[in-house]
Amino acid sequence: MNQQFQNEMTGGEALARMLQAHNTGPIFGMGGFQLLPFYDAARRLGLNHNLINDERCGVFAADAYAKVTGRVGVVDATLGPGATNLVTGLVEALNAGSPLVAIVGDSHRAHSWKNMTQEARQAEILRPAVKELLRAESVSRIPELVRRAFTVATTGRPGPVALVIPEDVAHGTHGFSDEDLVAVGRYEAAPALRTRPDSEGLAQAADMLAAAEKPLILAGGGIHLSRAAAELQAFAEAQNIPVAHTMSGKGAVACTSPVSAGLFGRYDRIANDMIAESDCLLVIGCKLGEIATKRYTVPAPGKTVIHLDCVAEEIGRTYLPSLPLWGDAREGIRDLASALRDREVPQARQDWVDDLGRRMDAWREKARERLESEEIPVSMGRLMGELNKSLPSDAILIADGGFAAHWGGLLYDQPQAGRGFVPDRGFASIGYGLPGAIGARLGAPDRAVVALTGDGGFNMVLGELETARRMGLAVTIIVVNNAASGYVKALQHLMYGEGAYQSSDLAETNYAAAAEALGCRGIRVEKPDQLADALSQALKEPGRPTVLDVVVTRDPGKMLPAADSRAAQVKKGDRIA
Repeated sequence: MNQQFQNEMTGGEALARMLQAHNTGPIFGMGGFQLLPFYDAARRLGLNHNLINDERCGVFAADAYAKVTGRVGVVDATLGPGATNLVTGLVEALNAGSPLVAIVGDSHRAHSWKNMTQEARQAEILRPAVKELLRAESVSRIPELVRRAFTVATTGRPGPVALVIPEDVAHGTHGFSDEDLVAVGRYEAAPALRTRPDSEGLAQAADMLAAAEKPLILAGGGIHLSRAAAELQAFAEAQNIPVAHTMSGKGAVACTSPVSAGLFGRYDRIANDMIAESDCLLVIGCKLGEIATKRYTVPAPGKTVIHLDCVAEEIGRTYLPSLPLWGDAREGIRDLASALRDREVPQARQDWVDDLGRRMDAWREKARERLESEEIPVSMGRLMGELNKSLPSDAILIADGGFAAHWGGLLYDQPQAGRGFVPDRGFASIGYGLPGAIGARLGAPDRAVVALTGDGGFNMVLGELETARRMGLAVTIIVVNNAASGYVKALQHLMYGEGAYQSSDLAETNYAAAAEALGCRGIRVEKPDQLADALSQALKEPGRPTVLDVVVTRDPGKMLPAADSRAAQVKKGDRIA
């Protein structure tokens, strides 16, 4: 019998078989007529496909899965509103460097632009939100284009790829041979390919670092994209070089490491002062954007800066370095470690690290009042203090946009190196917490997953509690309940004074009761001494989500993680939060 006849299949089935060939993990989607052959094949082939309640949340879940595992996250959507609902999550993945493939249905080409139901110029809408947009114009090209999508998603700076499948291509048939439906294994996860900085640049960088008495590493999220945290911590500790990090870069070294200088930029512990004093800055995997640079004021002009990044065009975008190094973070760190291994570490370097320890001890003593606060309603500082004490060392903390990420980035002490703090800082949209917890749990089923989200962000995605319950996922969702769009209200307080609030208040809501109504565990926390027990119960709850409804301060002067904003001085053009 003819081999091609044996393998005659729809475009949708070819798509499903190609995802299977790439050993794809969980897929999140909401179907429509255009992709029905794909859904039917997913059922028959046993793909791990999961109905999501909102396509944006599907991308968020896929993004968190990709951040935690390095593997390609996959999401699908039907045409029109399904496609346009993907945009926010795709931009998060694009800016954060998360490897994603988004499969998007489209109208039948024989009837396009005849007012087909839900038809839109969706390719034009999606194109700026992805690294590359591919469109299958024939059934026979689906295997080739799936391979291309995975290749683009996992190389260079990883990112999202949209693969558009018109209705007639998904429903049409073609005779495939077995050789057509194969994948290249290296492109299942990022980084699939690594490049090393040039030898002359590395030698110059090694000379600059060897001569430095007060060097400092500024680590961004690229450390995690490169899976380089272990190498960075070993290198920094061997060379006595302190490491400061962005919110996305938390975990570049353990927060308990003697070389950890904590968060730098808009909010910091001690790092900004150390940046000012440093005689050589090594920036690794960091775009030096607005928040990391405190609106382009840190580092100050004229500093000696070595900038290592896998995307050449990011080097010099916001700060002109003394030495650019184009290459993969892990490989660059390994090469620097090799170049410096036999060179003597200056004695002044030990004094620099010892001084870091004294500064960090002083900061912790200053922060103690906030971390142990007995205020009622609960203070955000106390909540973060309890997380530091209660979470397992390998826990994953998902931090939603807004001040959840700011509080977590500043006060959460991640006890080991690696990706354990997952904020959505690519786009910093709110609503990431709950779907991010879903994706992270699927990517790391043996680790505790806790999401920190505001009530405003939780309101956006509350329907995904049904998704998590249906999937039997034991995740903990901490709702920071201040009955407000807290970040906005705090900014209004900061800029315009007490009582000058517009469209920033929410209705008082019992989210624990809402969780119970959706078949989940709900625990309401109204006093700080209830936090430890509530967290313990939540982490032990099997087979379903737990919502901790934590009633926190309603005082907008205490909603931001920096000093009490009632004492802040704001000048025209400032943005201090």
